[in-house]
Amino acid sequence: MSEYDISSIKKKLKKSLDKNRYKHTKGVAEAARYLAMRYGIDHEKAYTAGLLHDCAKCFSDAEKLSLCDEFGIVLSKEELDNPALIHAKLGPYIAARDYGIDDEEIADAIRYHTTGKKGMNILEKIIYVADYIEPGREPLPRIDAIRKAAFTVIDKAIAMISEDSLKYLEKKGGVIDPNTKEVFEFYNKETSGNGEENGEA
Repeated sequence: MSEYDISSIKKKLKKSLDKNRYKHTKGVAEAARYLAMRYGIDHEKAYTAGLLHDCAKCFSDAEKLSLCDEFGIVLSKEELDNPALIHAKLGPYIAARDYGIDDEEIADAIRYHTTGKKGMNILEKIIYVADYIEPGREPLPRIDAIRKAAFTVIDKAIAMISEDSLKYLEKKGGVIDPNTKEVFEFYNKETSGNGEENGEA
């Protein structure tokens, strides 16, 4: 029997997320499962993390702020300026409260799926990448190359995703979280030249 009650999680998510977000969520979960099999980690755990990565996404901004206050979550200036970032930090608490998932690795994968961080573990990398490459995504710059890199040199995919995210935010004048810059600098350095890492650490 599975450690995770996938059927129950899906039923609850379908009620709490809008139609497009739920479709995206299922795509991320499937992409995470395939990446987990590629990199030799627990694919059910990756699938569950993929399902729950946006579990706090569809609360209103006011609800997100209220919940963060309730859970004692400290928000950065960037998160307060751009409430769309809050769902990642709030997600682990909602996953535990509403879906019964109190797993530290899944919690961290949810927490860092939007901005990433330096030195991510393989599950964190998988959810970060799966969120970008899932099949239902609108066409994005370099998406085919990023999808290929995801299954060959995952650190390279992270460098490419973070670079494209920075370019997009700079172009639209959006709030840039410092983690996004750090992630690009870290993984771009990791995969420059001949010393490419495959992210299996």
